[in-house]
Amino acid sequence: MTHVLPIQRDAGANLFDVALELATDGLPVLPLRVGKGPFGNCQSCANNACGGRPNMKVPGPCQCPMPCHAWAAATTGPDVIASPAWETAWRYAGAVGYHPGGAGVTVVDLDNADAITWARQTLPPTRTVATTRGEHWIYQGTTRSVNHVREGVDIKSLMSYARWLGPGTGTMTALPEAVRALAVKEPTAVRPAPRAAAVPTLTRGGECRHRSPAYLERGIVMAEQRIADATSAVHTTVYRTFLAVLAAHGRCGCLTETHIARLFTAAQAKGESSRHCTDAWSNARTALGM
Repeated sequence: MTHVLPIQRDAGANLFDVALELATDGLPVLPLRVGKGPFGNCQSCANNACGGRPNMKVPGPCQCPMPCHAWAAATTGPDVIASPAWETAWRYAGAVGYHPGGAGVTVVDLDNADAITWARQTLPPTRTVATTRGEHWIYQGTTRSVNHVREGVDIKSLMSYARWLGPGTGTMTALPEAVRALAVKEPTAVRPAPRAAAVPTLTRGGECRHRSPAYLERGIVMAEQRIADATSAVHTTVYRTFLAVLAAHGRCGCLTETHIARLFTAAQAKGESSRHCTDAWSNARTALGM
């Protein structure tokens, strides 16, 4: 079902009331922490114990009633939004988030003046919402979500969340092919090119434990979670997380560009630029003598 974003909402209303009214209009909502990130996993869902993928982009079979699975927790159910399980989250929430794909829309997140200029020269006009540093351009239709498709531009739609900043201005238009084309490209800025690491010789025989899919996946998920949970000192948290991942997995040849891109994506979701991600990764490699 395709939904149209609500036209008016009282900016002075509290977050719970705003969320409830948005959900009534068919917009899947979730609470966001101060800093715009989703809430971390509850104890039952931590470290993927529930079988889902915590705070990441693939919903698992978890039936946890807490809003602890990022975009996958977004709901239009007033009983869920008002439930005791969500009460604490609303008490500490800093913003209302929503799942654009679930609303049948795509948000082109323009993070600076240059990105806005590019959009005005390249994309058809549509509904526009002012953000802290730029604008959200909202189109009718869904596509893949990709961070950093070009400098200062993210695409948020399926399997993603955006912050509700008001109804915006202008008439929403159909998602253009120019945005769909960007969404199918690999985000080049989040794919660093580390030197190939040699697999160390195993003196006792057997297979390197880091090559176990479950072991490596658990390590990457924990790293993504650590970055997502950072409420301050994000630069430091990202660097230390990269350092920990490289120390555990960087010398056995099991890290792939896909794993590294996931870490970069998690950092960029917290506001880090692609340059900061690349610098932090490079500095962590240098510190480990890699």
